[in-house]
Amino acid sequence: MNLPAFIDHLPSLYQDPMFWLFPMGTLAVSTGTFLLFAIPYTLVAWFDPPSLRRYKVQDTPFDIAKWLWPSLGRLAFNVMVVAVVLVLIWPLLRLSPIHQGEMPAWYVVIAQLGFFILLDDFLYYWMHRTMHKGWLLKHVHSIHHRIRHTTAINGNYMHPIEYLCTAGLALIGPMLVGAHLHVLWIWLALRQYEATDGHCGYVFPWNPGHLIPLYEGAGYHDFHHAKYQGNYAGCLPFLDRFWNTYARGYLAWRQARRSAR
Repeated sequence: MNLPAFIDHLPSLYQDPMFWLFPMGTLAVSTGTFLLFAIPYTLVAWFDPPSLRRYKVQDTPFDIAKWLWPSLGRLAFNVMVVAVVLVLIWPLLRLSPIHQGEMPAWYVVIAQLGFFILLDDFLYYWMHRTMHKGWLLKHVHSIHHRIRHTTAINGNYMHPIEYLCTAGLALIGPMLVGAHLHVLWIWLALRQYEATDGHCGYVFPWNPGHLIPLYEGAGYHDFHHAKYQGNYAGCLPFLDRFWNTYARGYLAWRQARRSAR
């Protein structure tokens, strides 16, 4: 197809129902599930009930009043940036193998979700380590680190470049396997749960995230914010263990917590 013909064809591309399901619907699912998980966690932190304080990672009070509206504003701006990018790249994105065909068997869905978790955590570890160096740290990732004692709503308080990179990594696994659109949505809901749980500031023993083998929960990422370096993976610690990049004091804290049970 020559360039003039392609330009004439563009309007029909955006009338495709798949455009509104993927990517627009996917962005809506991702943003909606983040808020669905973040709001209850943030309300708990806001009231900080004495009965739950033994589950807090840090003893200091949450600074929710200072960071609530900036976090919501950042989220809104980042979502708008992603929406614009998705609109611009839709002619390419529509060629991806994400589909609405027959839903795979349940065990295939479980296997795909497990693969997405492992791949995303592996890629995120290296992206995150890279973000802690040079220009990227000074001008991009340092924004996320303005908050030392996070709660769930702060999970997407970040520079739009970091937001785009994080979102892009989450799509790699589904595109590699040609996932069903609904499986993609389930995966992004899980990914947003990890983002909110990792920033919530509480380690609850009933956290369903611990059903995932090796899952570390809020304490793992909270130490990253508190110490600024180390604990670079999303939620699985094996890469930090292998590369000896645990945050200072984290292993001692984890051992003490396990001994106190």
